[in-house]
Amino acid sequence: MNKKSITYKRYAARAKRKRSIRGKIFGTPELPRLAVFRSLKNISAQIIDDTTGTTLVSFSTISKNMKIDRSKKKTEQSFEVGQKLAKIAIEKGIKKVCFDRAGYLFHGRVKALAAGARKAGLEF
Repeated sequence: MNKKSITYKRYAARAKRKRSIRGKIFGTPELPRLAVFRSLKNISAQIIDDTTGTTLVSFSTISKNMKIDRSKKKTEQSFEVGQKLAKIAIEKGIKKVCFDRAGYLFHGRVKALAAGARKAGLEF
């Protein structure tokens, strides 16, 4: 197999998992959805109200108000993103969310982001 077909299969498998998860999870004003996106270098998370299609809170490793220590590991950076996202969400009155891992495995950076959000006070 060549490298392109392997990459495409991996992308297609994640897209299939994402559709399956999104069929079950829907963010409401009372219980918005915390969606995660993970790239090779960065991680970002948004709290979304799907009834109106609006993003209530978002935070990322490339946010302007995020001072990243690039000497830290990516999982540690993800933990900080989760904490800061939860802090902003609680300030806006959001205490409970449903977690949308977007087809990624609940392991590593995605798990660290969730742990950081839980530690800062968000309930899943």
